Amino acid sequence: MGRSISNSATVTDRRYNKWLNRFAWFTAVATLFLICSGGMVTSKGVGLAVPDWPTTFGYNMFLFPVSKWVGGIFFEHTHRLIASTVGFLTIILAIWIWRVEERRWMRNLGWAALGAVILQGVLGGLRVTLLKDEIGIFHACLAQAFLGMLTVSTLATSQLWRRIHENNSVPATVRTLSRVVICTTILIYLQLGLGATMRHQHRDLSILDFPSAYGRIIPDTSPAKLAEINAWRDARALSDVTPFQIWLQLTHRFLAVVIATGVVASLIVARRTGPTTGMLSRFADFWFLLVACQITLGAWVIWSNKAADIATAHVAVGAAMFALGVSFSLICRRLSREAEPARSSRQSSISMEIPVS
Repeated sequence: MGRSISNSATVTDRRYNKWLNRFAWFTAVATLFLICSGGMVTSKGVGLAVPDWPTTFGYNMFLFPVSKWVGGIFFEHTHRLIASTVGFLTIILAIWIWRVEERRWMRNLGWAALGAVILQGVLGGLRVTLLKDEIGIFHACLAQAFLGMLTVSTLATSQLWRRIHENNSVPATVRTLSRVVICTTILIYLQLGLGATMRHQHRDLSILDFPSAYGRIIPDTSPAKLAEINAWRDARALSDVTPFQIWLQLTHRFLAVVIATGVVASLIVARRTGPTTGMLSRFADFWFLLVACQITLGAWVIWSNKAADIATAHVAVGAAMFALGVSFSLICRRLSREAEPARSSRQSSISMEIPVS
């Protein structure tokens, strides 16, 4: 029995590809940097600083003179170059996974990530040529989904992923933790979609105070009050708002509270999993630090009237929270599945020991 476990561990070590994992890490980090770059482009409102695509003012994108990288052109053009780099890295990653991976789902995931990055590039170009904000929203949401795919690839090629097989003493609370973490991660993705919708309206903030909203928890959006709000905004050279825009930002705030509650619940449940799964507590601790930072940045975005640097940091931390949530969800789910055979085995042995009268 001991000999077979040892042989199994040896096979697991042989399947681990250190350089593939490092390359997947690098591609995922480059994608996070790309999301930050896109956030800066949107926050500064320079998405159309370069009016043509795939060329840049008629030049081949990669031959555009550095001397012309000025103002908004710098942010938009560098975003395109970073996106091209990420696309090239994804091609290499997909081929590498296809060549060395035995797991079919991993090979499929590699090709899916490649398809996603190609679609992402096309959407970025259509956003410029068709001038549709809706395309920009979908472009932002797909970017987060693509980051999630790379996060899965990075985790699944790591030693941590394979070591979970060796952990047979998994407490039952991991199943509860798995549900909480998965639900919270889904809510984070929805929250990122709401944020993208607000950013791609390319307007001033619909609510300019925090934690209140026009001096109240739930603002009055009746026609008379809305006319008063817009008169106040017009006097300060701010764009008019509609009830939909106000409620959209309120929904974003409410969902932030729900997500924070989910992260805190994850932290509490993770602490109860015991020392055998201490890594879950570390994941939960880091998630909690990120959500605290994210809420602070969200308030700062409002207090600074959507300063570009602060808004971009808000986008970056949101993406990091989602990537961590994906990793946390997969590990909890894998631990839960590994716990099932062990739990069933223990129940069978207990039933065999019960005397039959």
